[in-house]
Amino acid sequence: MAELRWNPLIKDWVMIASHRQNRPQMPKDWCPFCPGSGKVPEHYEVYKYDNDFPALSQDPPVPDDVATDIYKTREAYGKCEVILYSPEHTVTLPELPVDHIKKLVDLWTERFVEMKKDEKIKYVFIFENRGEVVGVTMPHPHGQIYGYSFIPKKLELELEACKEHYDTKHSCLICDMIKDEMEFGKRIIIENEDFIAFLPFFSEYPYGMYIASKKHKQNLTQFSDSEKYNLAKIIKETAGTMDALFDYPFPYMMCMHQDPVNSGDFSEYYHFHIEFFPPMRSAEKQKFNASSETGAWAHCNPTAPEEKAEELREAYKRFLSK
Repeated sequence: MAELRWNPLIKDWVMIASHRQNRPQMPKDWCPFCPGSGKVPEHYEVYKYDNDFPALSQDPPVPDDVATDIYKTREAYGKCEVILYSPEHTVTLPELPVDHIKKLVDLWTERFVEMKKDEKIKYVFIFENRGEVVGVTMPHPHGQIYGYSFIPKKLELELEACKEHYDTKHSCLICDMIKDEMEFGKRIIIENEDFIAFLPFFSEYPYGMYIASKKHKQNLTQFSDSEKYNLAKIIKETAGTMDALFDYPFPYMMCMHQDPVNSGDFSEYYHFHIEFFPPMRSAEKQKFNASSETGAWAHCNPTAPEEKAEELREAYKRFLSK
């Protein structure tokens, strides 16, 4: 079964993909993403791989006959791709040279452009899940791209907030957030000519950094080569900073927020940024999303962002000194 089902309580689509439950557990001595597997080229640097068990498809099955007046269904239309960061099975993102990560940024850009050619796709979501704590079963360095036939609820809420701010203040909300963060200074972790990495004023997670473009741009296609290089550099340094916190590969979810595609013009009020969701609150303790966060979306960060930002800046110095 693969279909979309409508949740009328929050007005959002849920992907039902029961076929993914039967994904095989990969043998410990074989990896489909490694050269020699027969699944990928013998030689590559970064590589796009179509997901073997996609939640969304450009040739989706007809939904089950279970819809009612309030319970709507829809075809699970879209695309799911895996983006391989390197042919090396055990390398981590912070260990890759910036020039190599720049090739990854170029591939993300290429796939963004290619996916948006399908007018049924409304949002291209680039992300990475890292670490067993967030459910990763494949250690080979990789991320994913989902092309949705709808704008997911969180992105919809962000867009609405940015539009409301623009209509009231005649400025971009995220530009104004960056201005506030740079004026305050104490939550900024990393900065280069084109991007900043900071722990937001409202961070839900103790180490939940954001990366944002200093210039008002909406997606990867608008960045120059030098900006893409600086994006690669700050992604490497942000992930490396988290690794340096407790001297082990830090688990996280990395989520790239860009403007929707085939859905209108958002250029006046939306702004490119990346959000990190690292689930650890200390070296050994995980921050679980309990009833308040999960059931009410009422998030509670057990730490002060200003204190954790200082801790992250010290970790950044340790990463640079390696």
